[in-house]
Amino acid sequence: MGQALRNVVLVHGGFVDGSSWQGVYESLSGDGFRVSIVQNPTVSLQGDDEATRQIIDAQDGPVVLVGHSYGGAVITEAGTHPAVAALVYISAFAPDQGESVNSLITGFPAAGPQPPILPPRDGFLFLDRDKFHAAFCGDLPAAQAAFMADSQVPWGVDATAQTITSPAWRTKPSWYLLTTEDHMIPPAAQRTMAERAGAEVTEAQGSHAAYVSQPAAVAALIRRAATAASIRQ
Repeated sequence: MGQALRNVVLVHGGFVDGSSWQGVYESLSGDGFRVSIVQNPTVSLQGDDEATRQIIDAQDGPVVLVGHSYGGAVITEAGTHPAVAALVYISAFAPDQGESVNSLITGFPAAGPQPPILPPRDGFLFLDRDKFHAAFCGDLPAAQAAFMADSQVPWGVDATAQTITSPAWRTKPSWYLLTTEDHMIPPAAQRTMAERAGAEVTEAQGSHAAYVSQPAAVAALIRRAATAASIRQ
C-alpha cells in the first residue's frame, strides 16, 4: 500500500473559470483532500500547460489531475509532470499526439449536436448566448445558466488549435466521466477518446456541466482515482 494520495488539482475548460469547481472543491475538501484550482488564461494551450504545472509544482506529494472539457487537453499535456499519479477526465477532450481540440471537434458526427461556437472575434471564441443553456448546461436552472452565459471567459483560438506533444494518458492511469446528455462533446466521441486512452469509464446522466450540476458524482470518481493511485504508489 502506497502513500495516501490527498492532493487534487482541478483544471477548468473553455468559456468558464475555476469558480465553477466550487461544489467539487467543497465535497473533496470536506473529506480532507488538499484541492487546488488552476485558473487557466485559456489563451493558448502552452500557457495553460504552464499555469497547470505551476500549481502541480506547489503540491507536497503525488497529484490527481482533473480536467473538464478543454481542460482535458490541458491535463493531457501537463499530466506528464512527474508528480501526477492519475488523470481524471470529466466530459473532456483527451487528444492524442498531434491532435488538437479543433481536430477532435472536426471529427464529431455531423448528425449530432454541434457546440454553438460563434466565429472568432479578435482572436477569441464565445458560445452563442441564446444557445448556451441548452448546449452547455441543460440540467442547471435557467438563472444560473444565464449567469454563466453572461460571464463567459473568452477562449483563445490558439488554445483550440495547438496540438498535444506527448499525451500523458499513454503513461498514466486515467478515469473518465462520460455525460450522456452532453450537447458540447457528443457522448460517442467521449467514449471513443476514453477507450483509446484506456480509461476506466463511468457514466452520468447529465449535461456538459455535470461537474457543476452533479458535484458529488464527480468527487466520487476523483476519490476512486485517488484510492487506486495510492495503491500503485
